[in-house]
Amino acid sequence: MDQNTPRETTRDDGAALQQGPVRTALVVLALCFTLAVLGRGLSESFTVFLKPISESFGWDRAQVVSIYSLTWLISGLTAPLVGRLFDHSGPRIVYALGLLLLGSAFLIAAHAQSLWQFQLSIGLCVGVGVAFIGNVPNSILLGRWFGPKLPTAMAVVYSAMGGGVLALLPASQLLIDHLGWRETYQLFGFASLGLLVPLLLLPWRLFASGSPHVAKKTDPDFVDHGWTLASAMRHHAFWALFSTFFFTAVGMYAIAAQIVAYLIDAGFPPLQAATAWGFSGVVLVFGMLGVSALDGLIGRRPSVLLSYAISIIGIVLLWLLQYYPDVILLTGFVVCFGSMMGSRGPLITATAMKIFRGKRVGTIFGTISIGSGLGSAFGSWSGGLIHDATHGYNALLAFALASVVLGMIPFLIVPALRR
Repeated sequence: MDQNTPRETTRDDGAALQQGPVRTALVVLALCFTLAVLGRGLSESFTVFLKPISESFGWDRAQVVSIYSLTWLISGLTAPLVGRLFDHSGPRIVYALGLLLLGSAFLIAAHAQSLWQFQLSIGLCVGVGVAFIGNVPNSILLGRWFGPKLPTAMAVVYSAMGGGVLALLPASQLLIDHLGWRETYQLFGFASLGLLVPLLLLPWRLFASGSPHVAKKTDPDFVDHGWTLASAMRHHAFWALFSTFFFTAVGMYAIAAQIVAYLIDAGFPPLQAATAWGFSGVVLVFGMLGVSALDGLIGRRPSVLLSYAISIIGIVLLWLLQYYPDVILLTGFVVCFGSMMGSRGPLITATAMKIFRGKRVGTIFGTISIGSGLGSAFGSWSGGLIHDATHGYNALLAFALASVVLGMIPFLIVPALRR
């Protein structure tokens, strides 16, 4: 018995050492998911606020959509700063600043009286806040814990966009109906600030350290080639990924900013419109995980191209809805367009993190992510202008369709993305 006891203790200690990093990795994943739900849900909730704000001030669609456009423009432009700050100061500072900015922004918006005040609060502050709790810091932090399984982990976090939309869009509509849009913004502000205290109390030193097994499992022969932002920008893969982010975001956000308003104009009641688009969050989870699973089965390029094809089908169904406001067509649109809304993100992120991995990967990936922010801003703003100019949606949908096709082209012609 005495001889066996040390052996059993060693076995138990080994199992505990293996289980410890796994549990911590899952906690980090849950935390990133929760922050992504909050950031994405609060930012996308503006699609529900669009009509009430427009009606309160008598602004046209382009003016109101400019607020939403500015959110994603600032979010994209802030991404390199987020990556650099993460590399320098760690996740605690980055995430705390994000929640502080979000809470302050919504409290300011609750008392806004002019367009520039909305652009400052919902546009500028929410844009920076979302970037600070969004995909750039999440991808860097999760990369330290999941290594080669980063695409799957990022698929879970990217699906938070759907979770945020599902939870907060119908909730926002209900709160606006019962409290008013100003009171709803005020509630969002206090809720965001209230989360600061528990966030700061988390064991961030442990979270930031990463798994001791990831580097060995990822690539034992890996050598840091010393990528800098300047050298990365001279590589064709950098601009291919940038353009994919940009054009895809243009196409998707030209539509996304106005989906609830579009459905209402097509004849659906406001709560049904908000709830229908909110349910895109359910199918988005399956879309994210499905595309990431296909990555391991049929390869990255075929998986990405298939996701683009499904998005195109969704745009066609949305076009038909204005002529046939049918629940079946609405369901088909939500399934096709909603499930692919960002589904390519985890694979594109993993591709960038693999090509440019090294000490400065946060700064490099953050700069690539500018493409997504610029595309989201340009797409939503252009969509508002096109709607106002044509007083309809056909030209807008054609613009979105062409942009999505352009986003797909790098995976057809660029060598680094074809492999």
